[in-house]
Amino acid sequence: MSINEKLKDLKILIPDAPDPVGAYVAFKIINKIAYISGQLPIDENGKMIKGKIGKDLNIEDGQKAAKLCAINILAQIKKATNGDLEKVRNCIKITGFVNSSDDFIDQPKIVNPASEILSGLFGETGKHARAAVSVNSLPLGAAVEIDAIFEIN
Repeated sequence: MSINEKLKDLKILIPDAPDPVGAYVAFKIINKIAYISGQLPIDENGKMIKGKIGKDLNIEDGQKAAKLCAINILAQIKKATNGDLEKVRNCIKITGFVNSSDDFIDQPKIVNPASEILSGLFGETGKHARAAVSVNSLPLGAAVEIDAIFEIN
């Protein structure tokens, strides 16, 4: 099954890759490794999920934010591969940053949906190393930010 067919099965629409919100590039390719800058939970209408999980938001809100981050990661890797996700050979690693309260301890549960999207789309090559860490705040008040590293053809 092609990547585009899997996207349809997973009911994922990849938007245009969002522009960086600071003085950096959205992705950088060195040899066959694509580094995707941290992506925020911004939906197709430009609305961001903001807040602190464990205080303003619950686990489900955080998981929705992580899904949006993963979709924006896919938008960036699609742009990095000139629109051809078939060029993705491996998802090497993602790091999930979870804007959470001091007593919140379920950061991995928040980042799991992003991991599930990547492994669901790319299969075995979508399985990756990962960190899911709590942070005191994120840019623009975002609930979650996730970056990624891919191997591409």
